[in-house]
Amino acid sequence: MTLKEMKPGQSGQVVSIGEKGPLKRRIMDMGITPGTAVKVIKTAPLGDPVEINVRGYELSLRKEEAARIEVQV
Repeated sequence: MTLKEMKPGQSGQVVSIGEKGPLKRRIMDMGITPGTAVKVIKTAPLGDPVEINVRGYELSLRKEEAARIEVQV
């Protein structure tokens, strides 16, 4: 399951980040690394962006970024 597919209130653990290159580095610099616990707080009405809680802070990600993050619920 990807982070994009998770519903508000669901929690999970990051398994992998599918993208390579600068986008993967940017996602990892924001604190989203394999093994990190994440919780979906809310999604915008049209699904973009997705607000998550990671490492004690709220972070908003675009749909296409969230779709690249594989999560185990």
